[in-house]
Amino acid sequence: MLKCDIMKIRENELRGKRVMSNEGLLLGTLMNATVDEQTGKLEHIMVEPSNNIDPRLYHRDEKGHILFPFDSVKSVKDVVIITEE
Repeated sequence: MLKCDIMKIRENELRGKRVMSNEGLLLGTLMNATVDEQTGKLEHIMVEPSNNIDPRLYHRDEKGHILFPFDSVKSVKDVVIITEE
């Protein structure tokens, strides 16, 4: 289980969810999350970018996934809502 303050959710429940900004922009599809191996703390979510955005404007990994800090996740329901900073 992944913990985000009071929110608890299974990792497999996150994969495949659409990721949107808090302003309504479809950013892409959540593919995975990165974890600090020493602390177990979630560090980033990895998002396959949608065709609606220019992925070059975001921090990406070597496979082209956009990386958002896990702390930017504000809501997980039918979609994952993040705050872009």
